[in-house]
Amino acid sequence: MTTTTDDASLPSAEDDGPRKKSPAAPEPRRRSDDPFDQDDLPAPPRATLTLLFSLLAPMRGRVAVTALLLVVQQVAMQAGPLLVAYAIDSGVPAFRDHDYGPLVAVAVGYAVCSVGAGVLQYGFIRAAARINQDVLLELRGRIFRHAQALSVDFHERYTSGRLISRSTTDVESLRELLSEGLQELIGVVLSFVSIALVLLWLDLGIGAIATLSFVPLYLMVRMYRRRASVAFTARSTAIAAVIVKFAETMNGIRPVQAFRRERSNDAAFTELNTRHERSNGDAILEMARYVVGSRLIANTAVAGMVLWGAYRVAEGTLALGVLAAAVLYLRRLYDPIDRLGMFLNSYESAAASLTKIAGLLAQTPNVPETDRPTELPPRSGDLPGREVVFDEVRFAYRTGGEVLPAFDLRIPAGRTVAVVGSTGAGKSTLAKLLARFYDPTEGRVLLDGTDLRDLSTAELRRGVVMVTQEAFLFSGTVAENIAIGRPDATREEIEHAAKAIGAHDFIAALPDGYDTDVRKRGGRISAGQRQLVAFARALLANPSVLILDEATSSLDIPGERAVQRAMDTVLHGRTAVVIAHRLSTVEIADRVLVMEHGRIVEDGAPAELIGGTGRFAGLHRTWRDSLS
Repeated sequence: MTTTTDDASLPSAEDDGPRKKSPAAPEPRRRSDDPFDQDDLPAPPRATLTLLFSLLAPMRGRVAVTALLLVVQQVAMQAGPLLVAYAIDSGVPAFRDHDYGPLVAVAVGYAVCSVGAGVLQYGFIRAAARINQDVLLELRGRIFRHAQALSVDFHERYTSGRLISRSTTDVESLRELLSEGLQELIGVVLSFVSIALVLLWLDLGIGAIATLSFVPLYLMVRMYRRRASVAFTARSTAIAAVIVKFAETMNGIRPVQAFRRERSNDAAFTELNTRHERSNGDAILEMARYVVGSRLIANTAVAGMVLWGAYRVAEGTLALGVLAAAVLYLRRLYDPIDRLGMFLNSYESAAASLTKIAGLLAQTPNVPETDRPTELPPRSGDLPGREVVFDEVRFAYRTGGEVLPAFDLRIPAGRTVAVVGSTGAGKSTLAKLLARFYDPTEGRVLLDGTDLRDLSTAELRRGVVMVTQEAFLFSGTVAENIAIGRPDATREEIEHAAKAIGAHDFIAALPDGYDTDVRKRGGRISAGQRQLVAFARALLANPSVLILDEATSSLDIPGERAVQRAMDTVLHGRTAVVIAHRLSTVEIADRVLVMEHGRIVEDGAPAELIGGTGRFAGLHRTWRDSLS
């Protein structure tokens, strides 16, 4: 092995699962590269309605009042044609006899109904808008809280772009349904029922024909719903794919530009965007077919009933005022058909989105919280470390392929163990089991004799902390990022942790010191500085067990040395598992484990293994030769 630096490196530390070259760990079945094949999560039957009702249940009283406002508003609106019929059949004849009372009463009644309908409509819109915003607020909160609670395994399979799509475009679809669609639906249903009853009361024949005309309209609605459901599901999936591609490209903009991926990314994005355009056009086309068909049925029915009614007026079997009222009611009966189409448009879009949201919310953590948590026993002595035991632990990913065959491992309290091995050897999986990002398929991981599954999440996170290669920092100040380790820490405690790690000087030199905003992903400071902040965070948390997963592999030599000095401080007295990529990191360990295919093939003190003839000794000799 050759290298251009003063460190020989073991093969890549990335260890996300079994690899093809490992006979004991066959490559898992990969998901399709087509983003359209990866978008849907299974949802329980009727999960969409259950989710919607659960959102509305806490505000059922407000919903009832809002519905009552709409009912009264519809009553006020539907009184108009009856007043017109009364004016034609009674008011006009009375006016001829110089009796102005009936027409005045009709005019006043019509004005009162119109003003009342407007006021009630205003009250309904205002109340519905508040319910709408509260529902969306709760739904976004549920998605965010649930996504945080889901296991690392889920987030490794389900992209952040899809989570963003669920909480933005899919929630927005529900907003359109609640703000406009439900009002249209309730209004249309109330109009249909009230107008049908009034028409039957005014004239049984006209009412019966109007009611029978609902049959072809109902069939038209059913056909539209069936076809639109497919179109809107495809549209929701397509926009999610666009968001995923956009987010992925922007997050990886440096390698995109470094490897000149702009053209190929543009081609891929254009293809996804075209799919979205096509699926959106399909949804619009289904809406157009519905509107044309429903209007044809409605206009044919109105024309036929008007001709028949006029014939009956001429025959003297139907009053002219009743015919006028019936025509007005018929127009009001069929005018909402277009609005019903808009509701169905909103409903199918929201239903497709709610199905995806319900599928997300139906996911359960693979490492569930125990119902009866156990507290860790008091630590023995003054040192913070605890004993770690892997008891007959076996692990396999859900996609298949055993990563860790059954093995036993005991790490005494306060000892540092370095784990080395090739890609796919199981190093990072071992670390994730100790951090309880996964649970063993079989066996137990014990912390001072307590199964990790018996600890509450809060107790576990206080006891076990992982520092990763990425050293992720959140937008906010340096002090806030260090305090993530212990949110109630004082500024003095934060600065003390930074000084102990050796990060105080560079932090103090920042424009606002500890109050400097590190910006997105900590982009304002270097990789080595981010790693020092991560170590200060870990030291402040004061864990019993510390896991360092490739904590120095991405650093340059000066940065690595600064971090290694910090490691001496943060590891003192703690039980530590160090996933090592560079052999210089291994030298701080009390013990080295060499893993291959999920098994420990060498185990001993660094000096002991270096003096032997095994794999680690060969790697160490290669490293020493590279320094000469």
